[in-house]
Amino acid sequence: MPDGSLIPQITGPGGFPALVLNADFRPLSYFPLSVWAWQDAVKAVVLDRVSVLSEYETEVRSPSFSLRLPSVIALREYIPAARRPAFTRFNVFLRDRFECQYCGDGQPAQNLTFDHVIPRSRGGRTNWENVVAACGPCNLRKADKLPRECQMLPRATPRQPTSWELQENGRAFPPNHLHESWRDYLYWDSELEQG
Repeated sequence: MPDGSLIPQITGPGGFPALVLNADFRPLSYFPLSVWAWQDAVKAVVLDRVSVLSEYETEVRSPSFSLRLPSVIALREYIPAARRPAFTRFNVFLRDRFECQYCGDGQPAQNLTFDHVIPRSRGGRTNWENVVAACGPCNLRKADKLPRECQMLPRATPRQPTSWELQENGRAFPPNHLHESWRDYLYWDSELEQG
């Protein structure tokens, strides 16, 4: 057991993240990908809250303890996904796959806005069933008009997604950093090699 004074032999903040899997060996989240900083992963290992599935070559050391940094960990206790995802701007964008629901253009999150299909000035509510992702030009063009008044119907009827649907949508957006030890636990929407 470590004496509480782990001295990392690591340079650079944010290096050596650990992929966090639920007890069923699936990521807690695909988007954003469930990763922990190495410090949090080491603490969870020491407290016996996770199983280590893969490790980096790099170690952390104290005078009486040495541990290779975990690269993939699985929780010992299963955490069920929330049945109803939170109504947030980001989750609306994820539900709509980061595409404007009027013109279909894909956008980075910072370029998207959300639009009330039935404008608030016309009694529209701010909820899953009335809000869609929209690019700036389409949002300005629609303004406070009803969809039929401006011939701008959303590509899909807005509705509350399940947590599972959001996770599936998130799989279409792999992060920039994927350590090779993570690939066996992640199933991105990519074409398989034929042999």
